[in-house]
Amino acid sequence: MFLGTYAPRLDEKGRIILPAKFRDELSTGVVMTRGQEHCIYVFSTREFETLHDKIRQAPVTSKQARDYLRVFLSGASSETPDKQNRVTIPGNLRSYAGLDRELTVIGAGSRVEIWDSEAWATYLAEQETSYANTTEEVIPGLF
Repeated sequence: MFLGTYAPRLDEKGRIILPAKFRDELSTGVVMTRGQEHCIYVFSTREFETLHDKIRQAPVTSKQARDYLRVFLSGASSETPDKQNRVTIPGNLRSYAGLDRELTVIGAGSRVEIWDSEAWATYLAEQETSYANTTEEVIPGLF
């Protein structure tokens, strides 16, 4: 499970060093793709294969499912960390997420998310009050 918040920098070749706590799970390879709120989702290869099995069950007759899958999968890129635990973020994903040198990497359970640091700070500021004031069950059975 991926947890925590980290602040690596994007180097001049478009690479980041994976947070130490994530390296074991991601060492054999990652799949990066477009995420919601213009971040980048990063899955271990194994987790992405599980996700793909679920994706394959989506009805091809559903336009909404087709549209979602096209955007999600067309932006996906398989990458392998190098010996220094760096992984290259493809240019199309860097553009999609508006990444500059300052990044925020968060653990989001089964995936990692990569955000432009300014975008993450804005998102978090907007969401923290709502989170703190939640009075109804958002995730069934959680609390």
